[in-house]
Amino acid sequence: MKDKLIKAIAKDGQVRIIAAVTKELVNEGVKLHKCAPTAAAAFGRMLTAGSLMGSMLKSERDVLTIKIDGGGPARGIVVTSYADAHVKGYIGNPSADLPANALGKLDVGGVIGKNGGLVIIRDLGLREPYIGQVPIYTGEVGEDIAYYFTVSEQTPTAVGLGVLVDKDLSIKEAGGIIIQMMPGADDMLADLITYRLQDLGHITKFLSEGKTIYDMLNFLFDDMGLKILEEINPKYECDCSKEKIERALISIGKKDLQEIYEEGKTEEIKCHFCNRDYKFTHEEIGELLKQL
Repeated sequence: MKDKLIKAIAKDGQVRIIAAVTKELVNEGVKLHKCAPTAAAAFGRMLTAGSLMGSMLKSERDVLTIKIDGGGPARGIVVTSYADAHVKGYIGNPSADLPANALGKLDVGGVIGKNGGLVIIRDLGLREPYIGQVPIYTGEVGEDIAYYFTVSEQTPTAVGLGVLVDKDLSIKEAGGIIIQMMPGADDMLADLITYRLQDLGHITKFLSEGKTIYDMLNFLFDDMGLKILEEINPKYECDCSKEKIERALISIGKKDLQEIYEEGKTEEIKCHFCNRDYKFTHEEIGELLKQL
């Protein structure tokens, strides 16, 4: 099944749901950055969270950035996402890897670390972006995103994220869900959904049994009047270009650009998000200088 993101409501709008299968998206990001297993799981969870949260943006011009850095071996992860649920991202140390945790799972919390924070930046085209920040709760990403929504936005939220890494380092399964209780929602409804989430277990285990995202939603919201509002195909997509890199070079200022020009060498710049190389000859840098 292709990657799919579904927006839905239940109980006449008392519950908002965003769920996604992100296997291909995560696979693309992990391959681009050549991630070790634990790094792949951490990066994949962040990419999935980014896709889910990006789809909550109202305008195609809006941009969401999620940063998490707990001082662990991953050396921070940054994900940028958009209203159509496409994402791009990078991890500070894609080779980060740790032994399995006490539950025998990839130690995502350990590789991210707990001495730091989670930062959410929403650029809505206003003079200043909206920036929210909370301390890292567990480093497992899902719990940290839920903590952010509950503390920073006062919206009771459950977040489930999963990435199953295969022996050949490809992504076997990946997916996630965000469930939010809207103002005035019945407290007993929240308890029921919590019990069903516990019965569901790990998202990747559920998917690896051959079940679909629709099966997951039907399991969680049976008899709750589930209504699907929108379906999107999320993807990993970097929108870098030579023109954008040119603008970045110009932005460093005339003095620094002049120093690069005087070295007389070809300047090579790599995109953090997709590892694509952009080369600027001595002559091209001279042309950029003329614009300053």
